[in-house]
Amino acid sequence: MHTELCERLGIEVPIFAFTHCRDVVVAVSKAGGLGVLGAVGFTPEQLATELDWIDKHIGDKPYGVDTVIPGKYEGMGEMDPEKLEAQLRAAVPQQHREFAAKLLADAGVPEMPEDEKHHELLGWTLATAMPQIEVALSRPNVKLIANALGTPPPEVVEMIHASGRMVAALCGSAYQALKHKEAGLDIIIAQGHEGGGHTGEVGSIVLWPEVIDAVSPTPVLAAGGIGSGRQVAAAMALGASGVWTGSLWLPVKEAQAAMEQKESYLKAGSRDTVRSRSVTGKPARMLRNKWTEAWEREDTPDPLAMPLQGMVTMDMVTRTHKYADKAQEVAFNPVGQIVGSLKQVLPVKDVMSELIDGYYDAIERLQSTMPD
Repeated sequence: MHTELCERLGIEVPIFAFTHCRDVVVAVSKAGGLGVLGAVGFTPEQLATELDWIDKHIGDKPYGVDTVIPGKYEGMGEMDPEKLEAQLRAAVPQQHREFAAKLLADAGVPEMPEDEKHHELLGWTLATAMPQIEVALSRPNVKLIANALGTPPPEVVEMIHASGRMVAALCGSAYQALKHKEAGLDIIIAQGHEGGGHTGEVGSIVLWPEVIDAVSPTPVLAAGGIGSGRQVAAAMALGASGVWTGSLWLPVKEAQAAMEQKESYLKAGSRDTVRSRSVTGKPARMLRNKWTEAWEREDTPDPLAMPLQGMVTMDMVTRTHKYADKAQEVAFNPVGQIVGSLKQVLPVKDVMSELIDGYYDAIERLQSTMPD
């Protein structure tokens, strides 16, 4: 299970864990993998605070930071974050705001206190991601910058490489993977249809070998539907250099989410997710609920393009996070189809142990089928 990426990043096993929780980042990296903190939703100042905490607790272990710079979005070209936010706010139809507000009110979700309201544009554009990347690159333990949507712009790739770090990006097709390779990315993350968050149309077991064959020898991380050591072994057998996991860490003990949100995941089955544009404007897999269903009806507004839809829904995300006990029927709960296998709250070290031990158990079973 020790691949070239382990040597290049200074990790013991090629298990990458995407999470928005700093405690999970630390726990995964200390257990031998690479924790990757999602930066979307943080101002540069807030991100610096999160990374300060990680640096204080992670010791000499490496970690990564994930940003979102789509290949195409509304407002491309404007690099002043304040001007861009003002420009985009003016482009959001009032009916969308009113519709979202009514959904929250009907569900009984309280308003946010005035002193806790956020900017509406926290990520999703080059203008807002660049300050986040600059913060990340100021930390010596950050060894990887990943981009969740599209090939990073050339200036971003150049800046990260100049700092001596590695660059990765997700993709949902071999065509996208080749674009990543042409841009000089160090790692390509192939995420199948089953995955949580933004996903494409092709299932993992078809996508992974397509991408691996297309971009070889560039290392590929397999993502989408990985929740056990058996699935890690399957990915590695298909030629992956490691795995990129996300949904697996949502209900762990260290995750900062409210217990009500964790219980939503633990109660869900694999058929309880839906790919919906209702939160970000691009298809993303999440738990189906009244929020996702409302935006799909013919008599309601259509979701806007990215990042406009995200600006409409930022209020929902913050309110349902703060008032999780009152808000699960309209909350944003991004998760992949592997949610059906998540049945208990475990510490990160136990999840990592299962991934590693389960991998070796699967390898032994395969070896037992070989003729003497």
